[in-house]
This record gives sequence, C-alpha cells and structure tokens, in this order.
Amino acid sequence: MPKKYAVLLVLMGGIFMSFVGLYMRLLSQADGFQILFYRSFGICGIVIFVGCLRRQTTPIKFFKSIDINDIFMGFALSLAFTCYVFAMLYTSVASTLLILSATPFMTASIGWLWIRERPKSITWVAMCFAFFGIYLMVKAGQQLGNNFGNFMALLSGFWFALMLVIARRSGKHDVLGGTFIGGAFCVLWGGCMAVILGTGLTVLSFDLFIILVMGIFGIGIGIAFVTWGASHVPAAEVSILVLIESVLGPVWPWLLLGESMTLSEILGGALVLSSVVTFALFTAK
Repeated sequence: MPKKYAVLLVLMGGIFMSFVGLYMRLLSQADGFQILFYRSFGICGIVIFVGCLRRQTTPIKFFKSIDINDIFMGFALSLAFTCYVFAMLYTSVASTLLILSATPFMTASIGWLWIRERPKSITWVAMCFAFFGIYLMVKAGQQLGNNFGNFMALLSGFWFALMLVIARRSGKHDVLGGTFIGGAFCVLWGGCMAVILGTGLTVLSFDLFIILVMGIFGIGIGIAFVTWGASHVPAAEVSILVLIESVLGPVWPWLLLGESMTLSEILGGALVLSSVVTFALFTAK
C-alpha cells in the first residue's frame, strides 16, 4: 500500500475514534467493565467484516490467519482499551488527553530501542508542537483527576504505543487479526470482571445501544483503520496522526450537546490540528 493511503487510513481512524468521548457522555449507568464487555462485541464484529472485505476472504480463513504476532498485539491493545475506559471514568477528560499526548514520545522511544526505527527530526518537532497544543487545550480551569485515573491514562498510552510498534515490527500487510484478538480479550475479562464484582451484565437498553454504536462506529472502525495503516507507516508517525482524536474529541460535544469551549481549547486544538495536518502532508510523500 502506498504510504499516502496508509496515512489517510490512520487519520480516518482517528476521526472515528474522536467520537468516543461523546458516546461516553451519553451513558447514564453502565460501569467500566460493562462498557468494555459490550463495546468489544461491536469491535470484534466490525473488525471481522473489515478484515474479510480487505482480504477478500471468509471469516474462517480470517481466523486461521491469526498468528503469534496478532496475539501479542491483541493483548497489548486490550490492555490499552481497558485502561482507557477506566481513565475516562476515574479522571478528568483534560487529564486523560494531556497524559495520552505523551504516547508519541513513548512510541518513538520503544520503536527506536526495540526495532531500531529512528524517528525523523520532523517527527520530534511535530510531537513537541502537538504536546504544547494539547497542554493549551486542557490547562484553563482544569484540575487533574485522581491518581488511579491518571495512572490508567499513562498505562493506556504505554500499551497503545507498544501495540503500534508490534504492528510495525510484524511486517504484515495488515494486523486486523491482532485487532480482533484485542477485542476478544476485552470481551473475556470485561464479562468475567463484571460478574465477579457483582455488577453483572444487565444495562439499560439505551446504554446498550450507545455502547454497541461506540464499539462499531467509534472504536471498531477507528482502530481497524489505524491498525490497517500502521503496518505501512513508522510507529511514531502513527501515534502523531492519531492525535487528531484529541483535537476533535471536545468538538463533537460542543456541536451536538452544547458544551462550551474555551479560547485556550480552540487555540490549542488549532495548533494540534495544524501540526498533525502539516506532518501528514510531509510524511505522506
């Protein structure tokens, strides 16, 4: 796949995932493990569909193609998913966005140390501008959430960074098998933990609908596109492109739910967006 198309896939994936914050705001009672369980059904379903469509194959052959790289990648992705849900529930959105903006630095470091993929100078510059932009977005009037939520956000960023490097290292045309495994792991332990902790799997019909839509059209399609493109773009570059999710995340509640946006959020978002778009234009060649 030409790199310019892979970059476009990653950007589209980030846009789809930017709606997750909106979906989370619409939920009324579902807890973290219930969200993880039902959302992951949607993820698995859409990934199988995209995988079969992309490879022109059957679900059986799709499952048979899963290898050890997919299992390791899926494990890392499932931990990133799990930690992200609890970060969103136990700390502020501002804290989550700020901490996750460090993901490109973690990805670049892991990729450099493990697979000797040295980031270009423009990659470091784009990371710094994007980090400063996200800092502007969250600094005004926002306080950090509790330590548990902040730690979950940090772990989510680490596991997502590791997943991107594994995807890049695999050398496969796509790693949709690993994306499916990640969703399947989340179904397994999301359901088990919901039952063990006594919350069960019963949720309101409206919550169930929103969670499934989130899984299919938010995380599902989004992560499928990101991991599809990730095999053809350096891991550090993917993590920068995905930051478009952080820029657009506050925009949808502002447009659709009437939430306010501060001048700092607008300026910071504009800086991140311009950094991502400029970086995409330079790297897509």
